[in-house]
Order: sequence, then structure tokens, then C-alpha cells
Amino acid sequence: MSCPQPEPGKVLPFYRKRMRNRVRLFFLFLGLLVLLIVYSLAAGRYDLSVLKIVSALWGGGEAAANVVVWQIRLPRIVAAILAGWSLGLSGAVIQCLLRNPLGSPFTLGISHAAAFGAAFAIVILGAGGAAGAAAHAKVAQTTSAAGPLTIGDVYSVTLCAFLGALSATGVILALARLKKMTAETIILAGVALSSLFVSGTILIQYFATEVEIASVVFWAFGDVGRSTWREIAVMFPAAALVTAYFVMKRWDLNALEAGEDAARGLGVNVDGSRLWGMLWTALLASLVTAFLGVIAFVGLLAPHIGRRLVGADHRFLILHSCIIGAVLVLAADTAGRTLVASGALPVGVLTSFLGAPLFLYLLVRGYSK
Repeated sequence: MSCPQPEPGKVLPFYRKRMRNRVRLFFLFLGLLVLLIVYSLAAGRYDLSVLKIVSALWGGGEAAANVVVWQIRLPRIVAAILAGWSLGLSGAVIQCLLRNPLGSPFTLGISHAAAFGAAFAIVILGAGGAAGAAAHAKVAQTTSAAGPLTIGDVYSVTLCAFLGALSATGVILALARLKKMTAETIILAGVALSSLFVSGTILIQYFATEVEIASVVFWAFGDVGRSTWREIAVMFPAAALVTAYFVMKRWDLNALEAGEDAARGLGVNVDGSRLWGMLWTALLASLVTAFLGVIAFVGLLAPHIGRRLVGADHRFLILHSCIIGAVLVLAADTAGRTLVASGALPVGVLTSFLGAPLFLYLLVRGYSK
């Protein structure tokens, strides 16, 4: 889609108008996210009015309302926002670093590798199990809380998930650098890696107990309903620091969009930027997968929507991809929680339904060029 060209002598006003429009668009998505937060807090089996929500947030509401807001819905909402933010950011950066419009943590096998690492920790290291059944039983009668399965040692699961994601990232980087593969071939390599790690996860489950199998399967669904403030305390600083890092590197990412030779000519350390960029994106993807399971295609959807709206300028694309990813995941989770009778449809199911058609469209358009 071609951009309108300004008349001679009106370049600066035209530029300023476009910048203002992009900033307004970000705040528009931010406002939409706030509305989704309010609706998600209010909607559910235990209906809450806005007044009750405000009272609960200030700590002066009814005991039941305080439990629903602070222990059930608010952690779920914050986790959905952090997951969408992290995956949207990871997708935008991966697509730039690999110059691959099909790149994302899910399509490159990074999420599946992180899931394999999490399964290894749950089964082999004994980090999974059944706990908190009595605590969840009462709340589950009036809310859509997660089941009693939980993770005992969250840090070992996170570390193993990161190591798994790191291994997939290393393979992708090596193939992209040494073999000079095309964008489509790298995606095929990602499919092969996904198959490999999914097979490894199945093999681990074969030797697991029933409770461990249930923990792995439950964790692989891609559901933000099981999140707690403990997981959020790990994901939030990681997402904030990685976002700040890529915002500072926005000019390097813009230079890489023009090609490696152009970026080197502008003084960008291409190899270093690609290595550290992929490491940070692997960290975000592994954290989301370790805590929430595999949430598919958000890293593909959010950057492409952002590019259609604000272009490929990473001064704007980074934050727009983040906020769009947050809106997508929170909207999908709220829909799955309120529109389905059981109230427990995993968010990964809905994001897969949204992302799969886009992925096929991008494949067809790429091969038709």
C-alpha cells in the first residue's frame, strides 16, 4: 500500500502530521486496552459492578469481591497483557533481525523448544505436581479459576524453558548465517525444529506419571488463567527491560531493515545486534511459555497489524506491536472466558484460529512474488 506523497514545500508539516497520527494511534490502542481491562474485571460467573471493582482495587470492598479481583481476575489480566506485549515485541524484532516476515517465536520453533524445556523440568526434575486443590475448589464455584495443577519450582522450569528456547535460537541463527537460507527455508527449518521438540515432549510424557503428564498437558495449552503474582513478578521486569533495550536499539533495527550492507555502512554491529536481539527475544518467549504455555501466532499477528498501521519504522513499530499484542491476548482470553459455557477455553486456541489464516496468506503471497 503506497503512502501519500506531500506537495513540495510541505514535507515538514506532512511529517509532523504523520508522527502525531502514529502517537494518537498508540493511545487509541491504550484506551482500548483499558476498556478491555475494565470489562474483563467485571465479566464472569461472579459479576462485578464498576463500583465494586473500584472498591476492591482500593482494598475496601467485600471479601468475595476482593478475592475475585486480586487473586483471580487481575493476575490473569496482567499476565495476558504481559504475554501479548512480550510476544508482539519478540515477533517484531525477529522479523527484522532475520529479514523474514514469517518469523515469530512460534513459527521458528522457539516456543516449542521452551515447552520441551518446561516439560523436562516438570517431569525429569520433578517441578510439577498437584497442589492447592482445596484453595481452588471454593473459588472455582463462582469464577473461571485454573485447576489444582501447579508448578512447584517455577525457577527451574523457567531456566529449562530458556535453555530450550536458546537451543532453537542458536540453530536458527546458524542456519541463517552459515547457509544463507531464504525466508521460506528458515520457516521450514522452524517447522522441523517444532516437530523435533514436540516429539521430545511426547517422549518425556511417555515415561511420566499420570500427575506429571497432566501437568505437562495442562501447561502446554497456552492459558493465562493459572497465572499468579509470583509469575508476574518475573515476567514484568523482564518485559520492561527488554522493551527498553529494543527501544534504545530502534535506529539499529531501522538500519537492518535496509539490509546488512547498508547497516554496516551506517556503523551497526550486525552480528552483535542479531545475536543479542535473538537472545533477548528467546528469553521473553521462554518466560511466557514456561509460565503460560504455548500461545500461538501472536508474535506473527501483532507486528503485521502494526506495519499496516504505522509502517516499518521501529521508533513506532516496537511499541505498537507490543500494545497490539497485549490487546489481542487479553481480548482472546476475555472472549474464551465469557463466551464459552465452561469459561475455560485456553487463549492459545483462539490465537491459533486468528493466526493460522494470516500465516497461510503470507506464505501464498510470498511464493507468488
